[in-house]
Amino acid sequence: MMGRHELREQVFRLLFREEFHSAEDMALQRQQFEENLPAEEDRPAISEADAVYITERCARIEKELVRIDRIINDNTEGWDTGRMGKVELTVLRLAVYEIVCDEDIPDAVAINEAVEIAKQYGQESSGAFVNAVLGKVSRANERNT
Repeated sequence: MMGRHELREQVFRLLFREEFHSAEDMALQRQQFEENLPAEEDRPAISEADAVYITERCARIEKELVRIDRIINDNTEGWDTGRMGKVELTVLRLAVYEIVCDEDIPDAVAINEAVEIAKQYGQESSGAFVNAVLGKVSRANERNT
């Protein structure tokens, strides 16, 4: 069984694929993604539960994408989802979903995890950019709840 950080990273990686493939291609992409998840010494292949979690999480995020993108656009100045790098956009979408739609994940955890993923997969400034946007989203979300 994967830990929360690893699950979140795998959700990010699957969501990232969607930036490059049509909706029709995503069923095959999901299948290929699951087949190619990295094996580890203590885990030869992804568990069924983890695969279900990752694909269901992505589906829930996709379902909220219009709302998520509106929230991202409302909390950036001089940027919009069409101008952002694909890594930053994907990280933001995942984290905004967690902040706005998932009450089980504290905002600080969602932000910290997003910054770490942005640093790992993005450019040097990605972590700071993601942190700034998500800080605004979190503050706006607190006012609205």
